[in-house]
Amino acid sequence: MTEAGLPDIAMARRLEDLGYDSVSMADIITGDGNPAFDPTLVLAGAAATTERIGIEFSVLTLPLRPTAWVAAQVQTLQHLSGGRVVLGVGIGGFPGSPFWRAVGAPLRGRGRRTDAALQALPGLLRGEPTEVEGEELSLGPAAPVPPILIGGDSEAAMRRAVLYGDGWAPSLIGPAALAEKAVRLREIADELDRPVPSISIGGHAILVDAPAAIESFTRSLAEVHGMTPEEAAAVPITGGPAQVAERLHAFSEAGAETAGLALDGGNWIRQAEVLAEARALL
Repeated sequence: MTEAGLPDIAMARRLEDLGYDSVSMADIITGDGNPAFDPTLVLAGAAATTERIGIEFSVLTLPLRPTAWVAAQVQTLQHLSGGRVVLGVGIGGFPGSPFWRAVGAPLRGRGRRTDAALQALPGLLRGEPTEVEGEELSLGPAAPVPPILIGGDSEAAMRRAVLYGDGWAPSLIGPAALAEKAVRLREIADELDRPVPSISIGGHAILVDAPAAIESFTRSLAEVHGMTPEEAAAVPITGGPAQVAERLHAFSEAGAETAGLALDGGNWIRQAEVLAEARALL
């Protein structure tokens, strides 16, 4: 994203040149005037201007959309990108917002709808006859099922990741809290006799000298998410390459295999370079 809030597709090519694993797009359309774009369209544009970098939903809100439509879009994007999609999904964090109401999305049963979609999506993407909402359909041409990451910090999200996902993707979490949840994730996998999903944390980084931006971000975590000041202060990653590498190493020690970070605070290109420098130190 550019500082004006508009998607700059050329930035995806810059991330690819810097050696990033993927470029991601959040799904945060609320309809209350906050800047937000359809992630599928933005990622399609990113796929068209890049060759190697992963194209990641971080994360797609499944209850907002008909499952068959999601499958058709992801299947198409797999073909457009040459199989580079990473499908992060979740139940959505803005039920009851104007956009949710306008599209007729349900306020209740989001978990059940998400589970049903996750059960149907692999077959739909592979072009297999699959029943959705009482209708059997087949989509073509078939596409590889992308890695599926399940977003959310709750016990239900962890269980969903074990049952349906390749990875679990918690967000807005510090290393200490992640280490505790990683233990619980392994316990759930043992209980269900399933493989332990990988862990990919999502968070925010402010890698420029912007104390006001850091203060505003941590205050919003307390006001919107009910975090304590200590919890909120542990979320943003700040500082230079060495400090960032230290934080990323702490997340790795806590169980994370990958990290997806939104860059806040301005000077986007410089922040992307700092993060790339930090990764080289790991």
